[in-house]
Amino acid sequence: MRAILMGLMLAIAPMATMKARAAELLMFDADGCMHCMLWKDVVGEYYHKTREGKTAPLRIVSLDDPMPDDLDWVKGVRYSPTFLLIEGEREIGRIVGYPGEDLFWMLMEIEFRKLNASRP
Repeated sequence: MRAILMGLMLAIAPMATMKARAAELLMFDADGCMHCMLWKDVVGEYYHKTREGKTAPLRIVSLDDPMPDDLDWVKGVRYSPTFLLIEGEREIGRIVGYPGEDLFWMLMEIEFRKLNASRP
């Protein structure tokens, strides 16, 4: 039985490491934020279908609630929307505000280039 448990732990450990290192796009929003609602209506409708959305799934975090425990390392987010591209506990880049769909994607391309350049 002990050998089976050890085998399971060894099999699961790489998956846990992969998940911890996975990229995410954090969107910090707040109640009543018009730019947040606009982003969700325009880009948010299809973000998950894009190459970027598959590489860094979207996670929405409300500034109206306490910071989730797993994001306690994130500092300086005061405005909504703020987008953070992260990998593990490392911030790759940040976009403050929603400047419209075209400019948002131009800025995202810059951040994803940084992400790709930081990977081995």
